[in-house]
Amino acid sequence: MTNTSTKKGRRHSAGSMLLVAALLVSGCGTSTVEDQLAGSDSWSITAWGKLYEIFPEVDPLVAGESATAYTHVTALQDFSPLIDGTVEIVLSGPSGEQVFVASEPARPGIFHVEVRPEATGEYDLTFRIVSATGQEEIRGGRVRVGTAESPGGVIVAPAPKAPVDGGEPLTFLKEEQWRSDFATTWVREGSLRSSVTGLARVRPPAGGAATVTSPVDGVLRPEVWPYPGSRVQQGEALFSVVPRVASDRSLPTLEAELASLQAELATARARYSRLEELYSLEATSQRELEEARARVETLEARYLAASRDLESANSARQGGASGAHTIRAPFSGEIASVSASPGETVAAGKPLARLVRTDRLWLEVSLAPQVARQLVTDSVSGVVLTFPEGPPVRFEEGLSLVSVAPEMDPATGTVTVLLEAPPTAGLILGTSAQAQILLAETLPGIVVPTSALVDDGGVAVVYLQLSGESFVRQEVHVLERQGDRLLVDRLVPGQRLVEQGGEAIRRSSLMASGEAHGHVH
Repeated sequence: MTNTSTKKGRRHSAGSMLLVAALLVSGCGTSTVEDQLAGSDSWSITAWGKLYEIFPEVDPLVAGESATAYTHVTALQDFSPLIDGTVEIVLSGPSGEQVFVASEPARPGIFHVEVRPEATGEYDLTFRIVSATGQEEIRGGRVRVGTAESPGGVIVAPAPKAPVDGGEPLTFLKEEQWRSDFATTWVREGSLRSSVTGLARVRPPAGGAATVTSPVDGVLRPEVWPYPGSRVQQGEALFSVVPRVASDRSLPTLEAELASLQAELATARARYSRLEELYSLEATSQRELEEARARVETLEARYLAASRDLESANSARQGGASGAHTIRAPFSGEIASVSASPGETVAAGKPLARLVRTDRLWLEVSLAPQVARQLVTDSVSGVVLTFPEGPPVRFEEGLSLVSVAPEMDPATGTVTVLLEAPPTAGLILGTSAQAQILLAETLPGIVVPTSALVDDGGVAVVYLQLSGESFVRQEVHVLERQGDRLLVDRLVPGQRLVEQGGEAIRRSSLMASGEAHGHVH
């Protein structure tokens, strides 16, 4: 497959592009190409910094003549084309530096830098980029400036390490990369923890769920009302309920009852006061005095209850909240559900809402018995929860083993393990997930994100970047999978891995069907 580009009415030679790609594949860090540039009308290199990827396609270098460098600049922060800034190409030789500048892009991501070298010879090549993203200087290898009869180009170019399998280079243009969900990174050595796997359910900790009920028969007032998801503090008001009075008791009846009790209470208090005087004169018995005091206390309680009944009846009829009971949160947490409505008549004990703690989570994991026993001796270093949809959730800090059940569940043949974890945004109580409990032992190797893996007709492959627009397919074997990370073989440090966008490269290569395609600068 070839990659051609129109430059001021000319196209790159397809053979030239394949030559550069082949040279980059054959190299392991640098490529010497001087003796193969004879007859080539252009050259290109690719260099990566921490902030930018530079991919210039350059006309032949001839002393005293201008050569246009069509310089593609990608901001590695989000792999978007650089839309503003300054790009400098610097040739450094014995006589000093020659600096050539483009202060704005001709198109988003593409800067036309006119390079006019003063004399023939070999020069170190450097790129300097200044933009809102940041300032960076990137080494670009070494070039030769020649004559009209023997034009110059790249001598030594930076290049990632070659793929293990080789294979035919595939073209994926910068314009396609910039339009895609695309990203690359260096292949590096890493490690994954050994793990045990089971089904987990996310739940609140012990004592961390409570059903809030009505303490009395009454009517719920709308002044205070929680809603699902609201965060409440311990002691905070959740509901207000006005006690209900029997419908067969009218206001006049309640008022008469209260007046009668008031009269009885006054009489009882007066009698008790007289008996206290007589008792001090030893003119009455202690038993008679105690009976009088008990009579007063009983009437006081009945009078207080009758007062409340009358107050509640008046409040209910007038729409007020006087005499209402306030129901408060037993602990700090979040409202999981509300099962009542404002103005609803409820009975004592009626569930009104469910409150759960969210400051800590418990992960209830079902494991095979032999695996569960392993946790008794091995320390738990983390947990990865994988869901059918959405990204995995990883716990590596603040995790602790609560318990391992002493018996097996005969229905499932598993043992329940409880782990306590810190709260995590978006993790919903009650959900289930595949859980990998990470242990202390490490498995070293090449670790890549799962987004890099592409299913190519049942074969696990990744794509490696050889240069700015040249890629190659590489088969891998997945040795271990943990959430969004994979331990694989057949990759080596120093290769440039496509971590997002491999599927787009595959589709592009299938659509191209071996035909040459290009882009206009």
